[in-house]
Amino acid sequence: MKIRVSISQQQLSLYSPNGDLVSRWSVSTALNGAGEQNGSGCTPRGRHQIRALIGHREPIGAVFVGRRPTGEVYDVELAQRFPKRDWILTRILWLSGLESGRNRGGNVDTMRRYIYIHGTPDSEPMGIPLSHGCIRMRNSDLIELFDQVTAGSIVTIEE
Repeated sequence: MKIRVSISQQQLSLYSPNGDLVSRWSVSTALNGAGEQNGSGCTPRGRHQIRALIGHREPIGAVFVGRRPTGEVYDVELAQRFPKRDWILTRILWLSGLESGRNRGGNVDTMRRYIYIHGTPDSEPMGIPLSHGCIRMRNSDLIELFDQVTAGSIVTIEE
């Protein structure tokens, strides 16, 4: 399976190994636009792979901090207690760049920037850029995607 993310269309598409479109979902990429520099808050472009799939069997809305489940499940009360938290929910697909000097190594390393495809609260809009660099998805959509990919699956991010 291969993933293509369109920053301009704010969509993530999943393709079968023979190139057929399997599914397409609305996403939210970086508010700061496209870019690869560490600290930029931008979504990195180019060819990546899924380095790790995190959160298998966690409940929908499971909260992650530092790629570890906290034991919390997102709800309105939790959101009110932590209004500044950048919510990483349900599952994490941790990306690793495949293009040296563009999104791998040095000051442009996607993996060291902790760029993920991850879930977000249902109150967050999709289809408009609002993230801090990651690719946000609806939790139910993310579970559907998570169950169809493996570590090593190719992810291409395009403007």
